[in-house]
Amino acid sequence: MKTGSWLPAALGLLSVAAGWEVAEPGWNYQFPRDHQLHENFKTEWWYFTGNLTSERGRRFGYELTFFRQGIRPPGERGGTTSRFVVDDLKFAHFTITDEQGEKFRFFAKTSRGSFNDAGFTRGEQIAWIDPWRLRMKSDGSFELVAEGDGTRLELDLVPEKPPVIHGANGVSEKATEAGHASHYYSITRLRSEGRLRLAGKNFSLGGASWFDHEWATNQLAPGQVGWNWVSAQFDDGSELMLYQMRLKNGAADPASSGTFVRADGRAVPLTSADFRMKPRAFWKSAATKANYPVAWRIEVPKAGLDFTIDPILRDQELVLPPLIYWEGAFDLLGTRGTKPVRGHGYLELTGYAGPLEELNR
Repeated sequence: MKTGSWLPAALGLLSVAAGWEVAEPGWNYQFPRDHQLHENFKTEWWYFTGNLTSERGRRFGYELTFFRQGIRPPGERGGTTSRFVVDDLKFAHFTITDEQGEKFRFFAKTSRGSFNDAGFTRGEQIAWIDPWRLRMKSDGSFELVAEGDGTRLELDLVPEKPPVIHGANGVSEKATEAGHASHYYSITRLRSEGRLRLAGKNFSLGGASWFDHEWATNQLAPGQVGWNWVSAQFDDGSELMLYQMRLKNGAADPASSGTFVRADGRAVPLTSADFRMKPRAFWKSAATKANYPVAWRIEVPKAGLDFTIDPILRDQELVLPPLIYWEGAFDLLGTRGTKPVRGHGYLELTGYAGPLEELNR
């Protein structure tokens, strides 16, 4: 459950962006091509979360994310036969939230991939570290596998909607100052079926997942300390993604934005002026003393939404120095227009255990 002692120092090497491609307007998204590696950018991740239920109604949440952090820019690669000179670092996070058992489990893997034990884009495999893997099948579905300390998750995911591009003209802005942006898309609803081995028991699971893929070179801007991010799936077939980039003074950066996805798959872009997020309850970590806003009221007048979110467990913190963050499953309840609405989703809170200095470059 540790990232390895070499990771903090390695992340510190990423402060110089020279030689890396940056996210600029006009990216021509193509699928399935863009599900794969974008090695000319410094940072990239493939992120899956979901809310799943067993045949007997036991509720679980999960996260599986594969990360890539570039070490050598494209122009500096080659010129060596050593397996220990690598172009990027590979790491991944895996969590299981067990509502009935009131237990949150988190695991991490890191690798240089010197012996092909980890990597990106090999045949049908998009990303892998040892037995953990993300595979895209020829029919466009995905396969996920991850395990740790007797916990093993295997899932088959079938997209129920096409990818949704976030931001304007192919870029998702992360700050008001220039140069801090990413290429970012989501598949906001995937039918999910699979198996979970947990504490000596086997569960057959079904439910819905969310897939984010993002690649960039510049991360947090000076003055930013982290973000609040929400993905919500409503029972009327619509979805919502929101993020607030948080400034040191506690305010949200005006560059914060989101996307509302109608039941028919049409995407409606949202600016920071189009939504409001207000914390309703906090949870303080005994491990890190971070005070996380884990319950919220969210209003999106443009979509007619007014709802609250509550975590299925309050303790869903990943303590994986130097990356410490809260990432957890929630239920939602509210209205859309004059009609009641329910649903579920995932909430990510970063920078509360201290500024994300490794990304503040």
